[in-house]
Amino acid sequence: MSEQPRRPRKPGKPYRRPQKDPVRLLAFEALRAVDERDAYANLVLPPLLRKAREKEGPEKFDARDAALATELVYGTLRRQGTYDAVIADCVDRPLREVDPPVLDVLSLGVHQLLGTRIPTHAAVSASVELARVVLGDGRAKFVNAVLRKVARDDLDGWLERVAPPWDEDPEDHLAVVHSHPRWVVSALWDSLGGGRAGIEELLAADNERPAVTLVARPGRATADELLGEEAAVPGRWSPYAVRLSEGGEPGAVEAVRENRAGVQDEGSQLVALALANAPLDGPDRRWLDGCAGPGGKAALLGALAAERGAFLLASEKQPHRAGLVARALDGNPGPYQVIAADGTRPAWRPGSFDRVLVDVPCTGLGALRRRPEARWRRRPEDLDGFAPLQRGLLRSALEAVRIGGVVGYATCSPHLAETRAVVADVLKQFPDTELLDARPLLPGVPDLGDGPDIQLWPHLHGTDAMYLALVRRTG
Repeated sequence: MSEQPRRPRKPGKPYRRPQKDPVRLLAFEALRAVDERDAYANLVLPPLLRKAREKEGPEKFDARDAALATELVYGTLRRQGTYDAVIADCVDRPLREVDPPVLDVLSLGVHQLLGTRIPTHAAVSASVELARVVLGDGRAKFVNAVLRKVARDDLDGWLERVAPPWDEDPEDHLAVVHSHPRWVVSALWDSLGGGRAGIEELLAADNERPAVTLVARPGRATADELLGEEAAVPGRWSPYAVRLSEGGEPGAVEAVRENRAGVQDEGSQLVALALANAPLDGPDRRWLDGCAGPGGKAALLGALAAERGAFLLASEKQPHRAGLVARALDGNPGPYQVIAADGTRPAWRPGSFDRVLVDVPCTGLGALRRRPEARWRRRPEDLDGFAPLQRGLLRSALEAVRIGGVVGYATCSPHLAETRAVVADVLKQFPDTELLDARPLLPGVPDLGDGPDIQLWPHLHGTDAMYLALVRRTG
């Protein structure tokens, strides 16, 4: 007996099974994982891509398909706020009453219509077909109706319609136009120092796809070696940085496979280099990375320490992250040790180290290019949760360093509550300290502000928004 369709056929209109599009189906699965499991796209997408290649075969799922799937996922997540405003204008109910899977299909469709060069008819038909596969015919009709409304105008036209005018509410205007929560817009604006200059450029940079940057670990690989790879170009600021142009695959680089090089944003490299090159009073034999997971900065610091004959202790509270640190340091030529320990309850004697780095847990607002979903998960109250830990880690670092030694306080957030406020509060408890001017330690890097601390920016430096303050113990 042949299988019957779920709905009666209409006269003259033969039944057709929904056609599965592996690219859009993969993108939908990734968005559902981000929404349902609080997964990060950069972690969930690679295994989905591998699974699709294995299932479909390279002739049916090639590099262009992988690139399109990646663009659909990241583009949809980055512009979620803007697309929500557009969709809300096209439906007759509050968005909270639209089922999340339906909203994901709609968002994917809107991104294709407003954020890519995919032809309108193809964007609508492919999205409706996806809806038929994952949602059913009834909701596919709803998706079709909404996307046809969206297709009546381009992105600029929609922004004129749904974004509040700048003169009435500049923060809400920027939040809709550049797809950031209002509180994040406000915080970034304050960190830039106020005034319109820079805020639009920063928000726009957060919505750009960041380049994949490699680090050549000193003594084990060189930038020149990495530049011999196809699609490789020099980094902008770090002597160990090499960027891969679009389509470059880190796993295809021999030095990366051998752990002599790694993937690391150039801002993170600069933080490690500044601490390593900060002037000391006295010996330079023992270094500490007090928040070492997942290991990128520890691997670079370990290589730099090895060149000077110094020992590195890499400490990470979470055992599984300590395992990542150990893998990152594997093969380091110099003496090092990795331990699982709480940096606020140190396992070492006070005054044991010459250089100490604490790259503290934070809201991650400086890495929104890489983790676009983070902007929608974070809340202002998260700052209160991180504040005691950040202050505790900096206090422990200052106790761990000897007199004449240097502590680097770093965070991948430009929020003032996580940067200067933390440093100022803790240093009140340590009067025998001085802030070092970190700017001369990054020669050639422009726009570093008035100092003595450093704030890097995506729109100015092409890096994550890393912050660094260097503190010397004087007594």
